[in-house]
Amino acid sequence: MCFCSRNGRAAFLSGLCFFLALPVFAATQSTAMEMETLLASDAVTYAQASRFVLEAADAGAFADPAEAFRFAMDRNWLPGSAEPDARARLDGVSLLLMRSFGLRGGVFFTLVGSPHFAYREMEHMGFIQGRTGPRQSVSGDTLLYLTGRILAHLGE
Repeated sequence: MCFCSRNGRAAFLSGLCFFLALPVFAATQSTAMEMETLLASDAVTYAQASRFVLEAADAGAFADPAEAFRFAMDRNWLPGSAEPDARARLDGVSLLLMRSFGLRGGVFFTLVGSPHFAYREMEHMGFIQGRTGPRQSVSGDTLLYLTGRILAHLGE
């Protein structure tokens, strides 16, 4: 193939663009598959919630949900009793959301910083609505909804 001709250069540039775009395409596909997995889940784990929320909050990019879980635990952004494969509870996810997005809470949340008060703050701010309880398991669509509400609130 001669790269001197116009058609040769166009073919070369097209091929180069194709190969450079493959990693972006693969990342988009894996993100879409991850979103479908979350939406299909009746109860996400703390590891899944950590990976999704931390990436949405630009706190880091994690190849592995367990890595994201350890990152959040090291920063006390999850309840101390949380396990990576355990069902995520609404109060624990509330704490993760508040801490990772840097949301300010009221006096009790500021002083204690517990999952219970994080849940109450999320209710007070209007992110959590309807009939819920702090011990309720978090489904994938609830996690996406809460994260989206916070992002909209922050103007992102």
